[in-house]
Amino acid sequence: MAAITLNSGFKMPLVGLGVWRMDGKDVKNLLINAIKIGYRHFDCAAEYKNEAEVGEALAEAFQTGLVKREDLFITSKLWNSDHGHVLEACKDSMKKLRLDYLDLYLVHFPIATRHTGVGSCGSVKGVDGVLDIDTTISLETTWQAMEELVSKGLVRSIGISNFDIFLTRDCLAYSKVKPAVNQIETHPYFQRDCLVKFCQKHGIFITAHTPLGGAVANTEMFGSKSCLDDPVFKDLAEKYKKTVAQVVLRWGIQRNTVVIPKTSKPNRLEENFKVFDFELSKEDMDQIKSIDRKYRTNQPAIFWGIDLYA
Repeated sequence: MAAITLNSGFKMPLVGLGVWRMDGKDVKNLLINAIKIGYRHFDCAAEYKNEAEVGEALAEAFQTGLVKREDLFITSKLWNSDHGHVLEACKDSMKKLRLDYLDLYLVHFPIATRHTGVGSCGSVKGVDGVLDIDTTISLETTWQAMEELVSKGLVRSIGISNFDIFLTRDCLAYSKVKPAVNQIETHPYFQRDCLVKFCQKHGIFITAHTPLGGAVANTEMFGSKSCLDDPVFKDLAEKYKKTVAQVVLRWGIQRNTVVIPKTSKPNRLEENFKVFDFELSKEDMDQIKSIDRKYRTNQPAIFWGIDLYA
């Protein structure tokens, strides 16, 4: 399938499947079906609490000959509470995923919080209701530990997630191994052109989490409004004889970002993968650019008592 080459020299498929909010009981069948459809890129994280189930699905896929390990691109992420325990956290994810290396390991958020045990992924708040941030661990220290994962052969590429321009610039300044990816929320209502351009200029690929704006799930969790309801996309879907989601994902690909839509519905799995047989015109890309609302849909502040993006 279509892929890009990271600054580490390894290839990353342009379309992946995110497993956030995917129930453990559903993971196995969904991943096996996804592999059969053609997915080769799976985006995981310790904090999603389903790595063991993903590992079970991957093991079955390898054992039955459905796919080889080297054909897949598997991402996991370091949770906030494990910044002081990078090696242990990475090994814990690898054990749960039943893998002897990760293709990509990301710093999930640019913040260290109180350690609650490796892999426990706690988000402890103080008596004031505000996230208990560990001010003794710098992002530079965390990144140095991430670089050691590469030198030990545990991880092929390392990257960042939810970093803004300034934190990304700092990471470039102190890194010996440059971040290969910055995974951020970006979609037509939250296009973030400056951050995207900055990263691309410096050889960091953007992976778009929430590439469809979170749809119903984010509406329920954060009270947000989805771009999938925008009349511009309904008209474009009719024009190209595609679903609205397919048009939105195609837009993401044409701006040179990797997209990792999440779905637990088998029919959507197949739909989201069929985005390589058409191309949006420049006029349509320009029209989509004009509907940017600078509207973030994923707001962890409701859980943490503090807005990290303020």
